[in-house]
Amino acid sequence: MCQVFGVSRSGYYNWVQHEPSDRKQSDERLKLEIKVAHIRTRETYGTRRLQTELAENGIIVGRDRLARLRKELRLRCKQKRKFRATTNSNHNLPVAPNLLNQTFAPTAPNQVWVADLTYVATQEGWLYLAGIKDVYTCEIVGYAMGERMTKELTGKALFMALRSQRPPAGLIHHSDRGSQYCAYDYRVIQEQFGLKTSMSRKGNCYDNAPMESFWGTLKNESLSHYRFNNRDEAISVIREYIEIFYNRQRRHSRLGNISPAAFREKYHQMAVLKKRTNGSVRYCQYTSHITSVQVAKFSVPLHLPLSPDKLTRTSKSIYRKQRAALFTRSFTT
Repeated sequence: MCQVFGVSRSGYYNWVQHEPSDRKQSDERLKLEIKVAHIRTRETYGTRRLQTELAENGIIVGRDRLARLRKELRLRCKQKRKFRATTNSNHNLPVAPNLLNQTFAPTAPNQVWVADLTYVATQEGWLYLAGIKDVYTCEIVGYAMGERMTKELTGKALFMALRSQRPPAGLIHHSDRGSQYCAYDYRVIQEQFGLKTSMSRKGNCYDNAPMESFWGTLKNESLSHYRFNNRDEAISVIREYIEIFYNRQRRHSRLGNISPAAFREKYHQMAVLKKRTNGSVRYCQYTSHITSVQVAKFSVPLHLPLSPDKLTRTSKSIYRKQRAALFTRSFTT
């Protein structure tokens, strides 16, 4: 056989007895972890978010190496599919002005909500889904499902959002011009709770981009990979995706690769610090390093950044000056 392939016997036996290199063995171990993480995240993460997922589980790997190993494993994210629009703007109901004009830049939770309707095919017939999303936290704060696309369906989603969030008056509620959102009963609910009504321009899906983005994510990562025998099956899958995965587990690059629930929790931690220190916490970029222990015990001076080891060069200089001033003041007073 060695003569046929033109190799020496010693070379052949050396190849047979040769052990894989340390790098090769490390790659094989990483591949196993990557497969597990890929399945755990429901085959929805690309290289960037998968790298963060692995890092939080104590596995540090470079992005290029991770991309190479994913390619060798032939792992791919779920692909998008196209769906037709469901908005019916052909009605004589009053339409609210567009207060956002595609400026989706709230500074706190419960400042801007976006709402929309979509549908899911089942063997039993269409299932309609109404949803409401908080633009700041990317969290689905209200949703409802039914076999008819009515104002009652959108009303149930709105009541769920109001009950769970209890927003202050002045919140902007943005939707398309569908008859369900222009209905008198729906507008009355908004007025009773002090919500400002905003609506997209006719035929412009970009005016409601955050909600359209969620529908695309839901269908791409979950619904398009099922064949539902009845509406109850679809309801179960949708509820599990929203409540368990999307709101609590799924990492959002817009939020710094953390889940909406984690992002909301960090915001409230920062709000507690500001309230207890009369707003003297100035460095918002350090909120991602705040822990519940630090909030409770105040283990560092509250008017200083909470994580000096992760500051920029300029901020380190400011930190040292503030620290020195505090040290000097403690001896002079």
